[in-house]
Parts: sequence; structure tokens; C-alpha cells
Amino acid sequence: MGKNLVKWIKMKSAVCIAVRTKSTRLPKKALLKIKGKTVIEHLIDRLKVAKLPNMIILCTSTSPEDDVLIEIANKNGINYFRGSEDDKLERFLGAADKYNLDFIVCVDGDDLFCDPEYIDKIIETFVRTQADYITCRELPLGVSANGIKVEALRKVCGIKDETDTEVYGGYFTETGLFKVEFLKVDDDALRHPEIRMTLDYKEDYEFFKKIFEELYRPGHVFSLKEIMTLLMEKKDILLINKEVQQKYLERIKKQTKIKIKK
Repeated sequence: MGKNLVKWIKMKSAVCIAVRTKSTRLPKKALLKIKGKTVIEHLIDRLKVAKLPNMIILCTSTSPEDDVLIEIANKNGINYFRGSEDDKLERFLGAADKYNLDFIVCVDGDDLFCDPEYIDKIIETFVRTQADYITCRELPLGVSANGIKVEALRKVCGIKDETDTEVYGGYFTETGLFKVEFLKVDDDALRHPEIRMTLDYKEDYEFFKKIFEELYRPGHVFSLKEIMTLLMEKKDILLINKEVQQKYLERIKKQTKIKIKK
């Protein structure tokens, strides 16, 4: 690894989980249980498999409603940061400053199957390229995280002209101000961007519960490869939340307009 190894040793990175209990479509979805554990704890278990991040930080709001999430962070031995209720980017920046980070990998608390292998690939790509923003558009929806250089995040927080940053990727990919890298997926079995793996509606919850029923064993974090093999063998599982995808895309489209200060 040579020079890249030296860069990795010198830098400090973290996985930042954006999560709150305030949700309208599926109330308190982070606290819903599957196989006796909250969904956010299942996500934390999965993220712990990643080898390269220095830490995991649960990033939530200062609302008293989110105290329960801090309890979960403490129980699971991860760090936490509390900040803006609506401004996800400001929350990430606050966490980066608190823990003196150079690079963060941002994960939504909705994305139970966010893949630890691709988290490591995002960090490897940053070490090699020093890109400002790194993501992957070829994996199922909810599987890929977003890697952000903290310097670039600080710049975006300085130029954006809105406080609701639920959907923020466009600030990095559409302004022409940043170096962007898109990861390629070499394994055809994993290249399924049309498949939905994010928790937003009750149908999504049923989808996740079915997969856990098939694959979960205490102490074992099943892999993305195992998930995809199951879905290709039992395609009826894909029908559980297929109908909500268009509704989701329409909502996201309305939230993707970026606003820059003049």
C-alpha cells in the first residue's frame, strides 16, 4: 500500500449515522424491533464489521425525544453527537469537529443493509484519490454510504442556503465545486440499483423482517451477497415493498433542489 498506507495512518475517519426518532411515514422507525433488537442496533452491528473507520458516531438531534438513541449508542459502545434537528449536514460537521475528523462516511439510520465492505472501499478510494465526495450508484438503494472530505463538507455548509438537508448529494455532485468519485461494482450479483433496501414505509419494515427471518442468526451479520442470493432465489420477497418505490422517488425528487447563497 506504500504511500497510501501512510496517508491512511495519518488521517482520522468515522462512520456517521444520521438518525432521529421523529418520523412521520413510519413513526419511530429506528426503534422498531426485528428479532428482539431495534433496527438501529442491527445497523450498528453491521457497521462494526467495517475495518477501516476509526469510530462510529450516532448523529442525532438535541430533542429530548432522541435521548433514547443516546442510550442505544452508549449500550452498543459507539460515540454520539447531538445537533440540528433538520440540518443533517450541520450535524455531520459538528460531529467531525468534535472528534477531529478528516473524512466521514455518512449512513442513514434507515439503511439497515448498508454494506461494510463498501464503507471500506469508500475510505480506500479517499486515501488514493483525496476526492471530496465518494458514493456508489450501482448497488441497491440503501446499501451504499456517502464518503465526504470534512473540508468539502465545511465548504458546503458555508454556501448552502437552506436548513433542511435531508437530501444533500447534489451540493457535491451538481455544483461543479468538488472532486467526485463514483465506485464501480464488479460483482454482477450485487449490481441491482433497482432493488429497494431502505426503511421508510410499513412495507419496507415487512421486507426487512422477512429477510431477517430467512438469514438472521444471533452473533452473525449476514452479508450483502447472502441477501442478494436469497432475493434471487425467492423473488416474491422483492414484491413486498416494490409498490412504494415510486412514491419514495417522487418525494425525494421534491427534496433534491439545492440552494446556494448569492
